[in-house]
Amino acid sequence: MTEATARDDDITLSGEAIRIGSEAHKRLFCRMLLDTYDPYRPAVIAWPALAPDALARLTGLPFWDVALATEESAGRRMQALADATDDPLIREAVALNAFEERRHKEVLGHMIRFYGIPVEDETPPPPPGDPQWAFMRTGYGECFDSFFAFGLFALARQSGFFPAPLVEVFEPIIQEEARHNLFFVNWVAYMRAKEHGLARWRIDAQRLKALAVQAWDRLAAAKRADKNFTRTGGEAIGLDLKPRDFLTLCIAENERRLAPYDARLLRPRIMPGAARILCRMLPG
Repeated sequence: MTEATARDDDITLSGEAIRIGSEAHKRLFCRMLLDTYDPYRPAVIAWPALAPDALARLTGLPFWDVALATEESAGRRMQALADATDDPLIREAVALNAFEERRHKEVLGHMIRFYGIPVEDETPPPPPGDPQWAFMRTGYGECFDSFFAFGLFALARQSGFFPAPLVEVFEPIIQEEARHNLFFVNWVAYMRAKEHGLARWRIDAQRLKALAVQAWDRLAAAKRADKNFTRTGGEAIGLDLKPRDFLTLCIAENERRLAPYDARLLRPRIMPGAARILCRMLPG
């Protein structure tokens, strides 16, 4: 990953300077999302036939209800921000982000129906009262979750936990999450840089609150599931995985998935930074 050196609202990446909060920065992160759109259609996905053991592994995973609800909530929150955004380019990009989240849910819905996975009926979430806060909370949550999802997806591919054709169906979705994270961290930096005084303080307060809320939610979920959740996840797909090895894989996969995009864009740093610190503390 390219590291950034900051001075006020300027960063230098790969020897080139760009001002965070500038029109050039806005065009760069919005066009990144818009120009890399993948027009795949969930309705025409050719779902592969699964052997009984692979089908049992798929249907036995306990989180499909949560996955559907998460994508529905993310799509609604992002669309709410798009509807409340005056800037036409940012509105177009956020609306595409919302569309892609809704499409993720559509893919999951087709898969659940095709393989007969039982799920509970969902209750649509209410519209957010503060679209900017809702988007910020959702964005940081996706940065947290996708960092680990990148590693788990790589493990599933390497271990053969799912057949290769099924893994390939979900490859565009995983890569879209990398794009979303890149867009989000640059959107936050852009919004903060163009504000001053109390308006900037409000954004900083929202950032800290969103980070705290999402970190607490994931710690609570980890304690409910298992204190050693990375080892448990590795064993679930047939690997005896040490936490340090898993975090190292997540760091590498995060870098690989972000590498194709313009190096002048800011990269998510919280999860990779925390993982690197943990890797130095954990036994090899």
